[in-house]
Order: sequence, then structure tokens, then C-alpha cells
Amino acid sequence: MKLWGGRFTKETNQLVHNFNASISFDQKFYQQDIKGSIAHVTMLAKQGILTEKEKELIVQGLSEIQEDIQNGTLVIDGESEDIHSFVESHLIKRIGDIGKKLHTGRSRNDQVALDMKLYVRDEIETMDGLIKELLETLHTLMKENIHTIMPGFTHLQKAQPLTLAHHFGAYFEMFKRDRSRLMDIKKRMNLCPLGAGALAGTTYPLDRTFTAELLGFNGPTLNSMDSVSDRDYLIELLSALSTIMMHLSRFSEEIILWNCNEYQFIELDDAYSTGSSIMPQKKNPDIAELVRGKTGRVYGALVSLLTTMKGLPLAYNKDMQEDKELTFDAIDTVKGCLALFTGMISTLKINKAAMQSSAKNGFTNATDAADYLVGKGVPFRDAHSIVGQLVLYCINKNLSLEEISLAEFKQFSPVFEEDIYKAISLSTCVNKRNTIGAPGQEAMEMVIALNEKYLKK
Repeated sequence: MKLWGGRFTKETNQLVHNFNASISFDQKFYQQDIKGSIAHVTMLAKQGILTEKEKELIVQGLSEIQEDIQNGTLVIDGESEDIHSFVESHLIKRIGDIGKKLHTGRSRNDQVALDMKLYVRDEIETMDGLIKELLETLHTLMKENIHTIMPGFTHLQKAQPLTLAHHFGAYFEMFKRDRSRLMDIKKRMNLCPLGAGALAGTTYPLDRTFTAELLGFNGPTLNSMDSVSDRDYLIELLSALSTIMMHLSRFSEEIILWNCNEYQFIELDDAYSTGSSIMPQKKNPDIAELVRGKTGRVYGALVSLLTTMKGLPLAYNKDMQEDKELTFDAIDTVKGCLALFTGMISTLKINKAAMQSSAKNGFTNATDAADYLVGKGVPFRDAHSIVGQLVLYCINKNLSLEEISLAEFKQFSPVFEEDIYKAISLSTCVNKRNTIGAPGQEAMEMVIALNEKYLKK
């Protein structure tokens, strides 16, 4: 059944039908379509546009269609142009001509705008839950690793010692911001387009505020042209999803590095790894690599929709149909990546000894050695130079700073004393940094307590 056949005298060419049809992907929001239709006819009855009897028949028919789709009794086929015409045609088959009144005061333009908003709103809630699960996993790992010393890096070079809790805490902050972005989008998009018609509203006395309330919106949209042509919220969503994937990809890159033989900081669980078809010794971090790889897929969806929208005049244009497939795919990709990534990091084994050894052998305490000299009255620039010479000396001797004798220290500056060893111990280097946001134990415990409160909200 087509919703627009009266004007036409010939059947649509099959290739044209296939090219034009969207049911292969917009069937994904059949529940939202039916939910919107039930709210619409409820409002029509309230306004006296439909009788209570007509409303009850339509609502019952729509509810039965939804139940039959869910249990597999009714299969969504490709004969209909879109999910809207599929639902309406089956409603008419079941309840007769009264079903033809379903579309009163409504266009497919405001109908699809509503369905997409309802779908996105539901999916934001699902993704928010997945990010929270990831945050809870990170929170547990942070609590368990306050004392797990590791090297911090800049330029992929060992820089200063910190803890694994502090490192994971950086990602905790990133994913907190991701949740915030999703909630901002949900709040901003939460206005109901239903009742905007094709682009200019309708002459029927609709109560758009009532419909908005029924569907959980903050109110109706205020311009009918914008209502049917707005895809800003999808662009914002795809941008937020791209940022989530960027964070997951950065984290995946570190997991891949840490898992390799050169680092051996972690070992991935067998359930989240694969082997090689030819090299029996291999244990590959495929999940992390695929998350990293799928990031480009989500970026592509964002660029695609921006490109689609950039040249469209008001109001609705068929180009906008291209928003659905790529948005659905991006949402599914992000949900899958979040769930798998959470499982992967919750089961990995941490090699604390390898992390500590790496921090020790990378001169990550060199800055603290310079600070020690400053504390003894040496100007910082001179202290920096002295410790630089010390590091070069240790490299040539294949020693760490902790391993050279006090006499060797004094060759570079007479102010070095026995207390230098305590000053440059990795534990001291980490735990004397206790300003909020730093890796020291006191600072980390404060942050973990704040995270605990955040997760309980």
C-alpha cells in the first residue's frame, strides 16, 4: 500500500520503488511508530476529531500489530514503501475503513521526524547505561590499583611515574563527559514535531501540547518547517558518538601496546583474544583492534550526514532519508563496542611487576631528582642540567638512578646526600603529588570518593 497513490496513473517502476523505499531499515523503529500513532489518535479523540469508539478500535489494532511483530506472527516484508505504510495497511486490513482515519492531521514528514526522535531518545538511554557500566568497571580497577606504579608517557616516551588508578582515571573523566554530551543532546532534542504536518501545520484543531505530554516531550516544536527538516540532533548525536569512539580507540591503542611482548603490562583474557592461523604462539588483541578500526565507520556517518544536509533548502527533502541507515549503524556500532570493551578490560590480568620495572628503568624519577636539588638551594635550570648529565651517565652504565652510589651522585653535585634515595623512590615520587587531580594516594582516594558519589546519582 502506498500513502500517495491517488495522483498517479501508473505503477512505480520496480527499480524506482526499491531505490525509494526505506522499509529495509526504518522497520527498526516500528515500536516508536506505533507508540506515536497511539498518542496521535488519543489526541484526535480528545479533540473530537475521532470518536472514542474509533480511537479504541485503532489503538487495539495498533497494539495487536505491535504484539504480532514482536512474537513473529507478523513479518515485516519489503512490499511496503516504509514502516509507516506497512503499519497503516495492516491496520486497515484488520479493522476496515476506520483504520484510514489514523493519518488524519498528520504527514509522513512529521511522523518520521517523531519516530526518529523517539528512537534516538530510547537509544541514548541504552548507550548511557552501557557507558555507566564501563565507568563502574573503571572505578573498580581504580580502587584496586591505587598503589600500582607505572610510567606515565608523553610523546610515547617515559615521562614521570604515576599509578594505574590515575591512568584509568583519565579515561573515567573522558567517559563522564561522553555521558554528559548524550544527556545534553537528549534534553535539547526533546520537543515533539508531531502536528507540524508536511511543513505548514494543519487546519485540524490539534492539541500538540497534549500529544507532546503523552510522548514524554517537554513541549511541541515551535516552527513547523524546522520540525520536519531538523536533523541537528542527529548531527550532534553522531558527533558525540564519534567522540565516544575516539576515546575507546585511544584506550584500545594503549591496550594493544600494553599487551605486546615489548611491554607485557597486561594479558588479555582468552575470551577476548584470537590466535593466528599459521603462528601458534600468537595471542592477538582483536577486540581492541576492531574497536579502533570501527571508529572510522562512525566518523564516516557524521561526515556523511553533514554532507547530505549542507545544501538542502527548507523544508523536507528526500535526501534526509539518508539519515537513518547511517545513524542506526553508528548507534549499533557504538553499543557493540562499549559492551565488548567493558568485558575486555574487566577480565584482563595486570602485570604490576612489569609496570613498576618499566617506570624504574625509564628515569621517570628524573624530575624528582631535579626537584631534590632545588630543595637544596640549586637553581632549577642548573638542577635540570645536572640531572640530565646524571641520566646520560646512567644510560652509559646501564643503570637506573636508584642503582648508582652516593659517591657517583656527588660527582655531579656535592649537595646530594643519602636522602636522595628516598626522594627518588617511585613511591615517594607518586605519593608526594597530592593536589587534586594528581596521582598521589590521598588525591586519588578523594577522586575515587567523588566518582563513587557520581555513580550513585
